[in-house]
Amino acid sequence: MALGRSFFGTRLLADRIDRLGTARPDLVLMAPYIVYLLLLGICGLMPPQWEWAAIALRGVGSLAVVWVFRRHLPPMGRSYFPLAVVAGFGAAWLWYAGQYAFEAGGLGGRLPLYPGNKSIADPRDSLGAGGLFWLTVVLRVGVAVTAVPVVEELFWRAFLLRALIDWNNFERLPLGKFNWLSFVGTAALSTLQHPDNWGVSILCWLFYNALFCWKPSLSFLMLVHALTNLALYFHVVRVGDWAFW
Repeated sequence: MALGRSFFGTRLLADRIDRLGTARPDLVLMAPYIVYLLLLGICGLMPPQWEWAAIALRGVGSLAVVWVFRRHLPPMGRSYFPLAVVAGFGAAWLWYAGQYAFEAGGLGGRLPLYPGNKSIADPRDSLGAGGLFWLTVVLRVGVAVTAVPVVEELFWRAFLLRALIDWNNFERLPLGKFNWLSFVGTAALSTLQHPDNWGVSILCWLFYNALFCWKPSLSFLMLVHALTNLALYFHVVRVGDWAFW
């Protein structure tokens, strides 16, 4: 009897999720990103020795939301692997070189009027240089190349790039639909996510948007985004350039 009630409850929950996904296509694309941001805030509340757990939680938690709504996701499309490799490493170079160019021009500080101050800290100061540091590094890079590209591309490219054209009927628009307001507007809004790298955030988002308009494939942009993050974190850890951490 208990097993039957459990199965019935699970089925009822699945039906409710299915109806919600059908009724709210915007929520399908926004929810994973919102959950990721909420869980990201936990990191600031955790002591350094438990940062790794908070990182793992936001990765698993946000991807779990994607999985819950998996039947309602838009088509993923082709990965265009060779092109994604070139674009991903190109975007990493754009982010890295662009930041130093903005620094040289006096525009490398925190986004104007954004609260708080830009700070650069070596994580080894709080984590040490041993196993705890490397566990944190591995999990942070792992989340950056798995969860982050998925939840951000669903939100920025699949949802917001179309929603800024027609918010109430965005799902009727094809992926990669071009409009100057959404093309530039999403790039400008991305600075709220990257206040310490706001200048290169605009450049990178314009680049990603252009790629998506050219090849309207979510798999392609997710792979590009993942390779960008992988290249940046590899550089950060290899040379200790913690400004990009």
